[in-house]
Amino acid sequence: MSEGVQAGSTPGASDGEQPGDGRRVRVVLVDDHRMFRTGVRAEIGRTEVTGVEVVGEAPDVDQAVTVINTTRPEVVLLDVHLPGGGGVEVLRRCAPLMGAVENPVRFLALSVSDAAEDVIGVIRGGARGYVTKTITGTDLVDSVFRVQEGDAVFSPRLAGFVLDAFASTDAPPVDEDLDRLTQREREVLRLIARGYAYKEIAKQLFISVKTVESHVSAVLRKLQLSNRHELTRWATARRLV
Repeated sequence: MSEGVQAGSTPGASDGEQPGDGRRVRVVLVDDHRMFRTGVRAEIGRTEVTGVEVVGEAPDVDQAVTVINTTRPEVVLLDVHLPGGGGVEVLRRCAPLMGAVENPVRFLALSVSDAAEDVIGVIRGGARGYVTKTITGTDLVDSVFRVQEGDAVFSPRLAGFVLDAFASTDAPPVDEDLDRLTQREREVLRLIARGYAYKEIAKQLFISVKTVESHVSAVLRKLQLSNRHELTRWATARRLV
């Protein structure tokens, strides 16, 4: 492999972390290079040693979305450049899973690229962190568990890209209008703004079309908007799409 997880000390056995400590995390690997996926699985997927259980793999966007929806892992290791639209497209199509109130699916980008636009793109898309493929197996295992717990994780210097990008945003730190919406209403809002039909949203969120209609009505009422076109403009202006 031209790129791969570097061999390190036994994953999960460094820094006082002993194998068999009871920690477990279910992971899906998304990368278009089969040999790289095989290497990552071999390095971190020894569940009894690392606590990581690899429950699925995918080489492109469509298969990734299918596997993630089927297995509902706790963490997805996601390559940035994938056939079918890239990692950002996977994040877009899995937005309802990331926004789930219970057992959300969290994403950690794992890529050869350390370009600022790639880092910022997937973080804006909802990923919890970004590490490069030079990371050791031990550090990757630690990063996966940290993301599972809700932390943000970055390879050295990449965090600076994100801080600079978000420091320059025009969006206010607190949005009172957005705070009026429930978590489910926000999910429906984002999907409506991305052009999804009511039936597609119902399927994505496992709710009825009538429930979708009720959520849309509530969102329009709370935001004092008249139709989905105004809603889309509102969401786009706040970079929610």
